[in-house]
Amino acid sequence: MREAFVQVLVERRSYAAVTVREVSLVAGTAIGSFYDYYSSMDDLARVSLHLRSKALLAALRGAGAEHEGAPLAIKVQAIVRAVLARHQRPPREWAAHYLLERHFSSLQAYLAMYERFVQAWAHAIKTANDWPEGHSPATAALGAQTLLYGLVAHACMAAPEGPDMQALERTATRAIIACVHAAQDE
Repeated sequence: MREAFVQVLVERRSYAAVTVREVSLVAGTAIGSFYDYYSSMDDLARVSLHLRSKALLAALRGAGAEHEGAPLAIKVQAIVRAVLARHQRPPREWAAHYLLERHFSSLQAYLAMYERFVQAWAHAIKTANDWPEGHSPATAALGAQTLLYGLVAHACMAAPEGPDMQALERTATRAIIACVHAAQDE
């Protein structure tokens, strides 16, 4: 149902144009089945946003854990690659995701999810072998998430057919490494 919703959303290019009937048709289910799982189209949109965001968070955490004890630059590059790899799936879906996120996420929900990403960055930074022991990674983590989220979300929305992922990876990696090193020197 969620995949059908995203497909229809991308085709219609407008959330307002998406109907329960059309999503059910694309999903190959009866309209009643839709209501077995979701109370409304808004409910489906929120669930879709939440699960896609969780997948990005899992990619960040996974790359950080896989490179635990590695130098910061290696960890940052691995995290950026992992997050961008999730965005390889039809880029138009991600443009729709980020636009819907602005429409449906309450400030409280948005901040709670954002904080989860910042905490994942903090853990990844703190477990790098060249992060100063006892130095808080909070500033570096906030900067890293702000840069990555901003660059990726805006690149996807500005180029719905897909941003240049290699250029985006280079830009994001360099910017985040510079940010983390600046925070390291504080």
